[in-house]
Amino acid sequence: MHTIIRKPIITEKATLQSERNNRFTFEVTRTANKIEIKNAIEKVYGVHVTDVHTLNYGGGKSSVKYTNKGIVEQKSKQWKKAVVTVADGETIDLFNNY
Repeated sequence: MHTIIRKPIITEKATLQSERNNRFTFEVTRTANKIEIKNAIEKVYGVHVTDVHTLNYGGGKSSVKYTNKGIVEQKSKQWKKAVVTVADGETIDLFNNY
């Protein structure tokens, strides 16, 4: 299950969502679906997940840099984010459990 969840995302926006709406944000593998993410979160953190939203980032867009050695083309990193809503009264302690 740890292969599905890569790491929790701790930003200002994610922290506000976790405090107000019981929503926690994780970086997950690109091939994981919502059911696998829900089962992994419930098993690792011992909470009941009510909803899962997923977002794909990167998309393989390429950027071009003009350098002294010629034209260098790079692709952006592709990754997937999952926003998990936990049942009322439950919380995930991201700093001690992971």
